Amino acid sequence: MYGKLAPWFHLLTSPDDYEEEAAFYRKAIIAAAKARPKTLLELGSGGGNNALYMKKYFQMTLSDLSPGMLKLSKTINPELEHKRGDMRTLRLGREFDAVFIHDAICYMTTEADLRAAIETAFVHTKRGGVALFAPDYVRETFELSTHSGGHDDPKSLRGMRYLEWTFDPEPNDTTYTTEYAFIIRDADGTMRHESDTHVDGLFSRREWMMFLRDAGFRAKRLPFKHSELESTLEVFVGTRPG
Repeated sequence: MYGKLAPWFHLLTSPDDYEEEAAFYRKAIIAAAKARPKTLLELGSGGGNNALYMKKYFQMTLSDLSPGMLKLSKTINPELEHKRGDMRTLRLGREFDAVFIHDAICYMTTEADLRAAIETAFVHTKRGGVALFAPDYVRETFELSTHSGGHDDPKSLRGMRYLEWTFDPEPNDTTYTTEYAFIIRDADGTMRHESDTHVDGLFSRREWMMFLRDAGFRAKRLPFKHSELESTLEVFVGTRPG
C-alpha cells in the first residue's frame, strides 16, 4: 500500500473524507496545550490527508518513512516541509508546540517500537507542549470488522475499490492483522487485482498510559467520536511538563 500502490492512496482513502476527523484532532491539541500551538510535527503523515485541513491552523512539518507517500502528500500540501524518517528514530534537532501521530502509530507492533515512537514525540515536543496519538484500537476496544470502499478520479479515469478484513489470529500477543484486497482500474480501462497484509500493534489502555508517563508526559485519554462511527474509540494526549 505504501510502496508501489502509494500513487493510488488518495483513491483508497480520499482527502475529502478527513475534514471532520482532522477537526477533532486540532481541537483536542489546542484544548490540551497551555498556550495556543503554532508549530506542529506530524509523524507518519502518509498521504497528507489530515494535514490538508490542519495546516490552516498550524505551521506544519510532515514526516513519513515512505518516499511514495511523501511524494503524494506534496501534491496536496506543496507548501509544507516534508522529511523522510522512521518515527522510532527520527531526530530533527528542534522542538515543536505539538506533535501528532495518526493511525501510523498502529505499525508499532512491540513494546519497544511503541516506546521508541513515544520517545521521538517527547523529544520533539516543547516544554508545555502537547503530543496526540490516535491508534485505531486499544485492546479493550478491538473488534473484528470488515470494510469496503474506494474512489474514482474523473480526470484520469483511474479507480480503486478495496475490501478490508480485520481480525486477531493470536489474542495473546500484541498484534492484530488486516488483510486488504484491491481492484484497480488504470486510465486505459485495464483492471488488475492486488493484495496486502498489514500487522498492527495492539496495547491496553494501561500500557499506553504507562508508556507515555515513562517517556515523561503527563498522560490522559480522550474519547474519539465521529459521525460515521457506531462505537467510541480513544486517543491519547501527552503534555510535556514545564
